[in-house]
Amino acid sequence: MGVVIAFDSGTDKPKASLDQLVKLTHADMALVNDFILEKAQSHVELIPELAGHLINSGGKRIRPMLTVAAARMCGYSGLHHLKLAMSVEFMHTATLLHDDVVDESDLRRGKQAARIIWGNQASVLVGDYLLGQAFKMMVETGSLDCLRILSDAACTIAEGEVLQLSVSQDTATTEDSYLKVVGAKTAALFQAAAKVGAVIAGRPRKEQDALESYGRNLGIAFQLVDDALDYSGKQADLGKSVGDDFRERKITLPVVLAFRRGGEKERGFWKRVMEQGEQTTDDLSYATKLMVKHKALSDTNERARHYGSMACDALAIFPDSEWKDALTEAVVFCISRAH
Repeated sequence: MGVVIAFDSGTDKPKASLDQLVKLTHADMALVNDFILEKAQSHVELIPELAGHLINSGGKRIRPMLTVAAARMCGYSGLHHLKLAMSVEFMHTATLLHDDVVDESDLRRGKQAARIIWGNQASVLVGDYLLGQAFKMMVETGSLDCLRILSDAACTIAEGEVLQLSVSQDTATTEDSYLKVVGAKTAALFQAAAKVGAVIAGRPRKEQDALESYGRNLGIAFQLVDDALDYSGKQADLGKSVGDDFRERKITLPVVLAFRRGGEKERGFWKRVMEQGEQTTDDLSYATKLMVKHKALSDTNERARHYGSMACDALAIFPDSEWKDALTEAVVFCISRAH
């Protein structure tokens, strides 16, 4: 029987949080942050200035915390997991810089996107610099397996970006096609971040695979919740304006479901706003109403809960520990953002 992730919308129970994960990883993450600040430096002044804009913008750094927690749960006591965690965060930061250029985004985590301040060219090039620094740190660990895993993730993320372009603004996109994009763009780094924790600890293949499964399913759940949140009005949870995906004409799962479940007139609406890019001030509100009508948002969250349950199930082979509890709580936190 799988793990059931329950939600409680009442006020008598505390909301799930990352507190346990943050507390357990605090000492290690302080060292990771030192690495991040050190490796973001350059004699080219624009690099630390632009990189610092995003690095210091308030991200939760869930991915590097997964690397740290996975390694510690697997009994690792060295320092190489810190370098891997820094590499994971730099890879993530680089993809954000590149994503904002591709998506022509104006905001990131509630602040002006780097491309708006410094331009597209600088954003792309600084992202490339951070990727270079990430791979230098991977090499320093001396683990070819970790280097391979994170290199594969980098390639998969790039493939996901290109795949997204091929389905972008196409209302004929299927749920399977969209999940392929999510698996590549978002889940690939989550799964690599978790797996290298077991690899650097020298754990057996079954434990490496378990953490890979944990990370992948958590990553998919994380993205699906974000998809729903963009239409939910929870601006603080998103760290960006509500409806960004809609204005950028992104075909996310709520759109896929609402389009397929709607009638001819409703599908005509989606084609106008997504494919033709003809949007009026009232269209976001109407789009949200259609999603509610066809249960597109609630079903997206339900799918997220399904992937979250699989993530928790993947941890079953590990003995009980505070680290395992923290990784499980991270899943519950991810899903609870939708409620």
